[in-house]
Amino acid sequence: MTFSPNTIYIVEDDQSVRDALGLLLGLEGFSVALFADAESFLAARRPDWYGCLLIDVRMPGMDGLALQKRLRETGSWLPVIVMTGHGDVETARQAFLAQAVDFLEKPIDHDKLLRAIHDAFSRQRASQANRLRQDEGARLLATLTPREKEVMDEVVAGRHNREIALALDISPRTVEVHKARLLAKLRVGSIADLARLSLQSRDSGQD
Repeated sequence: MTFSPNTIYIVEDDQSVRDALGLLLGLEGFSVALFADAESFLAARRPDWYGCLLIDVRMPGMDGLALQKRLRETGSWLPVIVMTGHGDVETARQAFLAQAVDFLEKPIDHDKLLRAIHDAFSRQRASQANRLRQDEGARLLATLTPREKEVMDEVVAGRHNREIALALDISPRTVEVHKARLLAKLRVGSIADLARLSLQSRDSGQD
């Protein structure tokens, strides 16, 4: 099942609400996919789905917050908007702790919904751009020689050329050569940029 990039995935057990939201968002130019429960959404979901997820809190079987938690645990990057007819502070708190874009109470205010959807797409674009930067950084880091990686680790740790030279048993001049090469390979213009790239790689779990 393939959907367009601006798809809104609606998970709502009330058919009248589901159909009304689908019609509204379709008229706004969005592609819409409708699901009556969390289980059917999870069974159909593919990793390459791109868009925004609009989920009801109270549903038979797995509820909306449990679905949100499941998606987070599986590494899904679909931004989530939570909606409910029974809003309370604790439910909203749980939704936002799981990084919901917004928490909307029924009957849904159309303007608030559209703002939340545009915010969700903005977040996803930013998330995708960050992931692409991390992937590119990991690809460039993989081009370094073992010695260049050693020099980079020492540089990022804040050590000066003479300290690095002593630690690696090479000359300060050789340290400079390695630094110049790894900066060129990683396409960064400063030690600060080098440190940022190294930290991003560690945060994403890549060596």
